[in-house]
Amino acid sequence: MSTSKSQFIREYQRASKSPWDDNSTILLLADVDEASTSDSIELSFSHYIYMHRDRVGSVLGISISKQLFDDNPDFSGRYLDGVEMYAFLLLYIEQIKEFCHLFSAEFEAIFLTKPTTFFSHAEDSWLEIIEKS
Repeated sequence: MSTSKSQFIREYQRASKSPWDDNSTILLLADVDEASTSDSIELSFSHYIYMHRDRVGSVLGISISKQLFDDNPDFSGRYLDGVEMYAFLLLYIEQIKEFCHLFSAEFEAIFLTKPTTFFSHAEDSWLEIIEKS
């Protein structure tokens, strides 16, 4: 992984506004601007999903953009964890998989597998978690 500033993973430089004691986020979804090229990905953030992690990398929950929350008002808020988090991620799993593919080298360095493989297994696991709740 490069030491240059990443659009995919961000370690906080100051306190987060999230309800968790988080240390970093991984960007799971954002809008990719038309101006993007194979050398440079330009992002905008009207539709985003961030995964929040603690100091040792454990997932605490996700945050979603106001627009995604407005599109899905049945969820409790813009910060989701537990079963609600899994349900929301499943709604957007195809878009997340496609987005994470743009950052496959960074994704693979973090999760030790390609996004398509990871999310195929994750989908089954998340469905099972929801069914058991």
